[in-house]
Amino acid sequence: MHEKHLPDFLKHLQEYKAAPDVFNPWKNHDKIYDVGINAPAIRQRQLWDYLACRISRAKYILCAEAVGYQGAKFSGVPLTSERILLGRSIEVAVSDILPTAKPVRTSNPEAASAKTVQQYGYAEPTATIAWGLLKELPLSPFEVIFWNIFPFHPFHKDKGRLSNRTPRTEETGQGRKYLEHLVSLCPPGVKVIAIGEKAAEAIGDCPKVRHPANGGAGMFREQLPRIIL
Repeated sequence: MHEKHLPDFLKHLQEYKAAPDVFNPWKNHDKIYDVGINAPAIRQRQLWDYLACRISRAKYILCAEAVGYQGAKFSGVPLTSERILLGRSIEVAVSDILPTAKPVRTSNPEAASAKTVQQYGYAEPTATIAWGLLKELPLSPFEVIFWNIFPFHPFHKDKGRLSNRTPRTEETGQGRKYLEHLVSLCPPGVKVIAIGEKAAEAIGDCPKVRHPANGGAGMFREQLPRIIL
């Protein structure tokens, strides 16, 4: 239960041999959409900073399905968009995510088609909903870790890396070992809660809540407090 164990965990993530339609944010450099070749190192540091202030205090791991291109692909922090991480959300304070580190953008503004993305980075609805609810609960944000059962970015090869696809069953199965490694870093009794059916199926015996995407935000906001409170 100490940040001294994080190098092994990050190395574990970096060693994943990704398929052609999977992007590893902490290893791979996106020649088109990353701001530079140091982007993976920035994302590694931001994941480190996110976990280092939580692993000794975590009571819950909220585990969703997979990294999305609007989320950790660029931020390096699960269920957290670059826009939130950079302090461009009125709902979430950067100090609730990385209390001592200064976040850095890794997406290339010149490669973004939308003006708002060029100016502020990517935004992800699921991240906004999840962080918004977390701030309403009687918990410290440092007692909760967001994660994904497949902690990499699966995309459609024909649509490119700015797309999301559902992870395959074998991919979510592979992801279990990373979740188990993360749980081993946390205090005994940390509780894993699945966000969505895909994560619940892969994890097995654990509480689950509706994924907030595709019209599930209301049920997500209703179900999660029942489990935590």
